[in-house]
Order: sequence, then structure tokens, then C-alpha cells
Amino acid sequence: MLIQPGELLAQINSPADLKKFPKEKLVQICDELRQFIVDNVSVYGGHFGASLGVVELTVALHYVLNTPEDQLVWDVGHQAYGHKILTGRRDQFHTNRIYGGLSGFPKRKESEYDTFGVGHSSTSISAALGMAVGSKYKKSGIQHVAVIGDGSMTGGMAFEAMNHAGVSDTNLLIILNDNCMSIDPNVGALKDYLTDITTSHTYNKVKDEVWKLLGKLSKFGSSAQEVISKVEGGIKSALLNQSNLFESLNLRYFGPVDGHDVNHLAEILKDLKDIPGPKILHCVTVKGKGYAPAENGNKTTWHAPGTFDKVTGEIYKKTPSKPQAPKYQDVFGHTLLELAEMNDKIMGVTPAMPSGSSMNIMMKAMPDRAFDVGIAEQHAVTFSAGLATQGLIPFCNIYSTFMQRAYDQVVHDVCLQNLPVVLCLDRAGFAGADGPTHHGAYDIAYFRCIPNLVVAAPMNEEELRNMMYSGSLHEGPYSIRYPRGAGVMPEWRTPFEQIPTGQGRIVKEGEEIAILTIGHIGNYVIEATELFEKDGLNPAHYDMRFVKPLDGDLLHEIFGKFKKVITIEDGCLMGGFGSAVIEWMTDHGYQAQVKRLGIPDEVIEHGEQIELHRECGFDPEGIAEAVRDLSEVSKIA
Repeated sequence: MLIQPGELLAQINSPADLKKFPKEKLVQICDELRQFIVDNVSVYGGHFGASLGVVELTVALHYVLNTPEDQLVWDVGHQAYGHKILTGRRDQFHTNRIYGGLSGFPKRKESEYDTFGVGHSSTSISAALGMAVGSKYKKSGIQHVAVIGDGSMTGGMAFEAMNHAGVSDTNLLIILNDNCMSIDPNVGALKDYLTDITTSHTYNKVKDEVWKLLGKLSKFGSSAQEVISKVEGGIKSALLNQSNLFESLNLRYFGPVDGHDVNHLAEILKDLKDIPGPKILHCVTVKGKGYAPAENGNKTTWHAPGTFDKVTGEIYKKTPSKPQAPKYQDVFGHTLLELAEMNDKIMGVTPAMPSGSSMNIMMKAMPDRAFDVGIAEQHAVTFSAGLATQGLIPFCNIYSTFMQRAYDQVVHDVCLQNLPVVLCLDRAGFAGADGPTHHGAYDIAYFRCIPNLVVAAPMNEEELRNMMYSGSLHEGPYSIRYPRGAGVMPEWRTPFEQIPTGQGRIVKEGEEIAILTIGHIGNYVIEATELFEKDGLNPAHYDMRFVKPLDGDLLHEIFGKFKKVITIEDGCLMGGFGSAVIEWMTDHGYQAQVKRLGIPDEVIEHGEQIELHRECGFDPEGIAEAVRDLSEVSKIA
């Protein structure tokens, strides 16, 4: 179903079309753009609250800037739906996040207006600064704008970039979109600092006079520098009783301003274009603005609510006909609390994902033992290492794709010191509709090469619980990876049992071919049983459970019995689980024909997990075909 845009929005296929409208029409355009987002996301799903919160800012930016020549970088990209709609993708927007359709994030190969591919937080200022330095070198004189939320601003990379920007003398504008939220409510001292600014009587007293002065800038011609000095003087006088973090980094600070007044924003942006050097505009917005259930309801829920009734705001939920298996993240959250109740040394740590990881369960029950450290994965890992030096047992939960950002800390601060930190990697494997920026494709390969680190993956909820329990008893670093979505056990609250480190298990005896799996993907082998039987095949199935250390006793048994082996992993083939098995086979003098199934050495786009597994050939049908092919080879031989 193609959603019809409003009267004015229907005429906008590019920012050039937007510029044809008088300023008096911008409010109506914003209303139509917001409604178009509501109409589409309610039917097709996607990120919601963030894009509604920047509708006016998006319209003002494309109205004032000469995009795509002027370059606009969105941090993370959750908020870029309006940007996509205004830049020629309106009629394709219903395919957003669907297999083969538009990406849910800005993507360079998708549009010339997407100047930088994003998906992870805190990158926009660095990217835009690099662009601005490049433009300065080429003497192009174009504008560079980074739009970053207050949640992303807590990431260390943003501070590194601002520190550099302040001495760069580049034409860079940083727009701080301040709505007190990332996915969950923001935490930390920066949040309190921004709140102080936005509620400061001193700031609010002077800001209208400052912007009135800025609005006269174009009338001064050669005296513009004098006006700028007066503006800066006015702002600095307003700050006599309150220091300014951004000014201390040599960034000219303007704001705070109402991020939902599109005409005022357009005036401000027009004036800021004429002010040289690095600067920051602080916009105060409301996540979910303009749609009452999102604006006034639970902001975390409305970040990405799924499909919903746009009239009532009721979020659609399917009523299952039988008991359902829980999400792995919820098994983690409840199990962590159980373990913490059993062992007072256990602590919880997550970087800004308490609801996504279900760490919020422990945070609610034991607020003094569970920590949201903000969007700061590096800090989360080293903070956990620090806890471990004090005899505590930290469970540090980070999405696989974001753990990439903390790799040095895992190596240097945890593993080299052999500290007992349990690293829990949520969303391992294909992440689904969020696409390649969020796929957890590489953690097996990048973790198994680190000394002292155990690399484990559960096939079901019971194994996740037991690995968490085993990790809490292990005297050294221990990692557990598990996927996004539901497991397979409706009755999952089983008693804890310690799994000996590196011990796999046999799921099913068989003949001719051995299938070795790691993690949840092993359940596809069980699903493929009927397909095997239809072809008269009876492969054995082993759930290895550990990539490091591998179960040597079990592998001796396998390679002593089978000459044909298939390995399956929801991770990259380069250096992954299958590679580890082949290395072990070679090191121990065995010879066998090994076929590896997993993620190939290429970027796999977005789509439902099963669609991506099918594309890569390790869905149940793909597994059956691999077994069939290997069996046929043996018959020919």
C-alpha cells in the first residue's frame, strides 16, 4: 500500500522543490511531513520518535542549505526519515528497512544526499570535520553540518572530534539535538549540564536579544565582524556566572533555541552560514513531537514501536495461540538478576542499552549494582575491568556490533590482565532490518584470537543460563554471544548447571556426515530433519557450544568417524568457527572434506533474519542442500 503525501509534500522531490515555497508554507510542510512519517511507520514499522523530533530542523536545514553540495551528516541516523523523504525517496519510503528496499539509515550508495554512512553513534562530528578540512584544502567554501543528539554526545569520539574542531578553523556547524533521550533516557553529568543550560534564566533572558542581533547581520556588510563581536560578547556576558563546556573547546556556542519553530530555525541557520569558524547550535526538541502517544508516552517504547493504530496509538501485538519462547535478551535479564541474588559479587554494566539488553531488570531491583554508563562502550569494558580488580564479577552487556568499538579495551584492559569479566554480546549474527551497521557478524573472529578469553554461544535458553552461571564461576574473561529475537524453549527457567569450559555435546547420532554448529543457528539443523529424511540422509549433529577452547575430545571423535563435515555459524566465515575447526583438524593430522556455512566475505544488506540466512545459504533449506550436495559427492566418488 502506497501512502499518499499531503498537498505540498507531494510536490517536493528534492530540496530544490522545497526552496520554491515561501517561508509561510514551511509550517504546513512540516505538518505534512510529520503525518507522512506517522502514516508509513504505523503500517510498516521502523524508528519513529527520533524522526518526529527533528521534522522542523530537517525542513529548515534543507530549506537554507544548498544540499547536496552543502554536506549534512546525521549521527546514528535514527532521525533521518524526514531527510530521506525530502531528498527524492518519498515514493520508495514504504520499502524502508524491508529486504531489498531503502536502508533505515543514511547510506552513501543510496543517495548523493547521504554524505556519510552511519548507524553507530558519535561519528558525525569527526566525519563532518574531515569533510570540512577537505573542503578548506580544496578552497571549495561549502557548508558542513553535523546533527548529533545529546545521547550520542556522551560518546568519547564526539569529545575527541570537538577538541579537534575547536582548533581547526573550518566551516563546521554542529547542531546539538537535545531531547534528553537516546533510545533510553540519557544518563550522566553531560545530561545534567545540558539541563542546566536549557533551564538557565540567564541564557533564556539573553537568547532573544542575541538572535535579534544576528538577524540584522546581513544589513551590516563590511561591519559584519563588529556585529559578530557584539553577539559573542552578549553570549559571553550571559555566561559570566555559568561556564560553557563548548566555548571552552573554542566552539562558538549559540542557543538554546526551540527546535520546533521552523521559521526561527531557518533564520538562525541562514545567519550562522555567514559566521566563520567552528560553531555549535543547541536545539531543544521533543522526541515524538506532534504525535501525542509518542510525545507523552514511554519514549523508549516509541523509539521503534513496530506497527500501530495511528488514530488510537495502540501498538499491535500478536496474541500467540500457544506458549512462546522468550527473547534471549529477556532470558539474560532475568537470569542475571537470579545470579545476582545468589552471589553478591555480581554487577551489571551496559552502555546506554538497559531496555535493549534487559539490564533494566537488574537496574530496577538492584540500582546500586547495575550501571548504564551512557553511549561509551570503551568505558563500559574498562569500567568492568576496574570492578573485577576489586573482587567483583561484572557482566558487561554490549551488542556485538558495538563491541567492535571497545576491542582494544577487551584486549588491553581485560584479557592481558586475565580479569574475570563476563562479556555478553547481544544481537550476535544478523541483526535483521537494521542492516549491515548493526549485524553482529565479526565477534567470533575478532574474539577467538585473544589469549585468555573463552568464546561461547548457547543453542537455546537453557544453555544461555548455564553459560552465564559458568561464566560467573570462571577465573578469567568469558564471552557469551546470542542472537536478536526469540529462543526455542517456552519453559526456559531450568536449574543452573555448570558447563565445563570447552565442552560440546552431541545432539543427534548419525551417519556419513557430521554437522557442527555454534549457537542458536543449530536449531535450523533440527528444523531440517524432515528434509534430511525425505532425501534418505541421516547426518549427525554436534552442538559445539565453545569456539574457544574447542572440545578436542569431541573433535577427535568426529574426525575419527566422519570424512565429511559441515560447520554452521551465524557469523563471518573469514576466521570464524569453521576456520577454527579446520585449523584444529590440520594441527591434529586429520583429513576430511569440510564445508563451511556462514556469512561470506561481503556486506549483507538488511532484511528479516531468515531472509538473510536464506541469502547466505544457512537456513534449513540451505543446510539440507549442503548435506545433499556433500552426500552426492561421496556417491560419485
